[in-house]
Amino acid sequence: MLGFLGALAAGLMTGVGALPVLLGRTIGSATRDLALGFAAGVMIAASFFSLIIPALDAAGSEGASKAGPAAIVCVSILLGMGAVALLNEKLPHEHFDSGPEGPGGASLRRIWLFVFAITIHNVPEGMAVGVGFGADGVSGGLPLAIGIGLQNAPEGLAVAVSLLGEGYSRLRAFVIAALTGLVEPLGGLFGAGIVSISEPLLPWALAFAAGAMLYVISHEIIPETHRRGHQNRATAGLAVGLVVMLFLDVWLG
Repeated sequence: MLGFLGALAAGLMTGVGALPVLLGRTIGSATRDLALGFAAGVMIAASFFSLIIPALDAAGSEGASKAGPAAIVCVSILLGMGAVALLNEKLPHEHFDSGPEGPGGASLRRIWLFVFAITIHNVPEGMAVGVGFGADGVSGGLPLAIGIGLQNAPEGLAVAVSLLGEGYSRLRAFVIAALTGLVEPLGGLFGAGIVSISEPLLPWALAFAAGAMLYVISHEIIPETHRRGHQNRATAGLAVGLVVMLFLDVWLG
């Protein structure tokens, strides 16, 4: 129950981060690209400090040689990137847009790949929270829940802002963004319930999610933020997001 509730609290922060789209004015493309750049920076830092490094630690705790953890993580990252690359090639536009394909079709496809990557990124995060609570109780799970919850907020904002920019209503953008975080309690329940099984799989899942995120950030999100000529704002947002997430990760330890 602690694993489920901790992961649920972290997942709900995705919806909290998306709240400004319900309360604020219409967000222009420059602000949208700035927010996406910020989220990209947060996710780059999160991919390494919240996913890749914990994956290396988890793989090392299994008693593998020094090269073993690195090999596991490298393979998992490439698998994650390859999985999203395959999705990028095979997923039809009309799956997400029932209307005629227009100039916004490719952009909408990129946004939905982003939503998908955020969602699969949240599953191993929820599992990590559940494993922490299941293995060490509150002392093991609470720091993970706080750290993951804090990084979920800008992710929720980025999803909502992106969907809002593609013509979705404020309410629908908020609901979709919030729903991406609600897969975390499922992962938390699974991780806490079968710690003995999920611990060996955890490095693979964490690194796989990191690879999926890095592919989308590099291949889709960063080019999207530069497409309208707002690359300076987007790069500034990325820099701020990266250092904010780095600070929070080290501070919360």
